[in-house]
Amino acid sequence: MGLFDKLKGELIDIIEWLDSTNDTMVYRFVRGHNDNEIKNGAKLVCRETQAAVFVNEGQIADVFAAGTHTLATSNMPILSTLKGWKYGFNSPFKAEVYFVNTKNFTNNKWGTKNPIMMRDADFGIVRIRAFGNYVMRIKDPAQFIKAVVGTDGNFKTEDITEQLKSMAITRFTDFLGESKIPALDLAAKYDEISKAVMDKLQPEFDEYGIEITKFLVENISLPPEVEAAMDTRASMGALGDLNKFQQYQTANATTIMAGNEGMAGAGMGMGMGIGMGNMMANQMGNSMGQQQQQQQQQQQQNTGGMPPPPPPQVAFHAIINGQQSGPFNEQTLMQMVQQGSLTKETMVWKQGMAAWAAASTVPEFNNLFGAIPPPPPPM
Repeated sequence: MGLFDKLKGELIDIIEWLDSTNDTMVYRFVRGHNDNEIKNGAKLVCRETQAAVFVNEGQIADVFAAGTHTLATSNMPILSTLKGWKYGFNSPFKAEVYFVNTKNFTNNKWGTKNPIMMRDADFGIVRIRAFGNYVMRIKDPAQFIKAVVGTDGNFKTEDITEQLKSMAITRFTDFLGESKIPALDLAAKYDEISKAVMDKLQPEFDEYGIEITKFLVENISLPPEVEAAMDTRASMGALGDLNKFQQYQTANATTIMAGNEGMAGAGMGMGMGIGMGNMMANQMGNSMGQQQQQQQQQQQQNTGGMPPPPPPQVAFHAIINGQQSGPFNEQTLMQMVQQGSLTKETMVWKQGMAAWAAASTVPEFNNLFGAIPPPPPPM
């Protein structure tokens, strides 16, 4: 090989990067030898979702988008200025070339390491956990290299995802505290929460030259005691619906009986259907009345004319320090009121209530709070 061929082989004719990975964000082009140089008229090939950034002695110069570029002073104005090429260049030159991957990097996980404390109107202080994922892309290659990459020649997603995850958790926590969404409504607000957190994150991602294209909340989990309270509320609602269902069944059965083709006529069938329904109701009422009378007589015989036992005391459950406690009888509730562990804002529930309610709104607590003397007057 002649001297000319040797020199020609050491000069770079084509600059390109074939990415065989899924997580490389920035790759520094490597020549055969450290002293290899780029010649005038060399070809720069940037594939789709790639950009090339030229760095001259630590200073970011020109940025090239996707396409094939012939390197000349006309398309390298910044590098030409840094090199002092006033009238073009004919000799080879040295510069670092960084290829930046501008595609969407998907399935980046985020999640709370520890429970998040939040104040809830229904349950007081509750602890929640959450997790999800987000999608990002490099929108400003020069800014990304300047703010994040530095001189790293092979920068991957794992080198930055921990930092971005911490930012996501912080903004998620901020939004929950500001929005004051009730714990019972969180599951119905995933889309709203995702968009709000994404809007909060974008200005911080801009500082790194990154665009967050999607942010998703996959799950928000509540403490077991709050889930138990939700199950109780759902059970109460189901009982109410069951009563309506029974009424509907009775009315439907009456209609079917009235429309029976075996009856003498439509009017007679309707009348007999209604009469049958009334007769069934009367029979059930008479039967229940007789059973109740027999039970009372038997109780009187067993007790020998003694008065019946006192009715059972009403017992309440309460949310104390964010946890469901109880049941408590009236005497225990009075002690808790006097000690200050049960206040008018404490959420309480007893059998028969449709939902938890503040103690101040429950009639049984009026006497308890009224029995506490006010503070003595100043001496």
